[in-house]
Amino acid sequence: MSSHTTAATRHFSGTYVEARAKFLEAAAARGAAIESFVHPTHRGALGEELATDVALLGAVDAKKVLLVTSGTHGPEGFCGSGAQVATLHDADLLARLERAGVALLLVHAVNPHGFSHLHRTNEDNIDLNRNHIDFGAPLPVNAEYADVEPLVLPAQWPPTPDDEAAVAAYIAKHGMTAFRAAVTRGQYTSPDGLFYGGTAPSWSNRTIRAILRSYAASATHLGWIDVHTGLGPYGHGEKIYPGRNTPEDLAMAHAWWGADVFAPFAGDSASADVSGPVISTAYDECPNARVAPMGLEFGTLPDLEVLDRLRADTWLRRHPEAPESQKREIRRRLRDAFYCDNDEWKGMVLGQTRVVLLQTLQGLSKA
Repeated sequence: MSSHTTAATRHFSGTYVEARAKFLEAAAARGAAIESFVHPTHRGALGEELATDVALLGAVDAKKVLLVTSGTHGPEGFCGSGAQVATLHDADLLARLERAGVALLLVHAVNPHGFSHLHRTNEDNIDLNRNHIDFGAPLPVNAEYADVEPLVLPAQWPPTPDDEAAVAAYIAKHGMTAFRAAVTRGQYTSPDGLFYGGTAPSWSNRTIRAILRSYAASATHLGWIDVHTGLGPYGHGEKIYPGRNTPEDLAMAHAWWGADVFAPFAGDSASADVSGPVISTAYDECPNARVAPMGLEFGTLPDLEVLDRLRADTWLRRHPEAPESQKREIRRRLRDAFYCDNDEWKGMVLGQTRVVLLQTLQGLSKA
């Protein structure tokens, strides 16, 4: 084989259209059961169909399920899709899953609109990891957000020196941790603001629940890896535990994945302790399953740089009149904040993802 065909890069794509085609082709070649949930109202950046695609290898009524999701946050899907396609080409790993009787469930592009249009949020500016809450209960309150929004979303972009000084003053007064939490924890009051959670379940929320009901209803054990990017050191895959804060669940996560599992509620993770992550749907839809969830978060750029690019993206939603050249630049910079398009980073992603999938398989096998 030539080096070209063995290169990690072949599993990754440059657009949502290419990523979807590679995923469906690889799944079909493996004989996976494939189902597509097509977005009913929106099209992609190139006019294409948008869908969340599902590939199942193994029994639909399997007791033990390894679930891997990509694209919860739009352009983070470039990384997750590459990892999923590589897994479909990994004969050794797939044989191990089959021998263990563990079903592999791959959900490609949880947020296809954001993946195609290069937005972290969905068609309604909803951050899906803030949308999976109980909307029958009072909405979570983030009182500090109202104070920081005018600072992080100024009238013009890029921000003026005065705008930047105002942010610096807030951080000097309240501290970086409090600033980050106020901005990123999630808010339910400003629909065109940052990290907006919505006021009802999004299409993607309803879709992921339908997928769990169809493919994981019989599961007694569910290991769920949701691939993310944009936080932490470059190329490092932080193992974030986004599950329930119970000693036994945390102990299981450490037993499966090691000492380097970090929980946002413990304060040692690169991630804020957010309301309503996608993974929390497993507790609703698979009540008979022991759930082991992980957000596998690959670092890209320094986190304040990523946040600045998210601020620009959100500003752009508020300013559709911005010149085309500025729109293109903001889009490109957002993509680069969540996807490092180079061989080194992609190799780091695939190596670490494979370790986590093997660890999860071992955990499920022994459960």
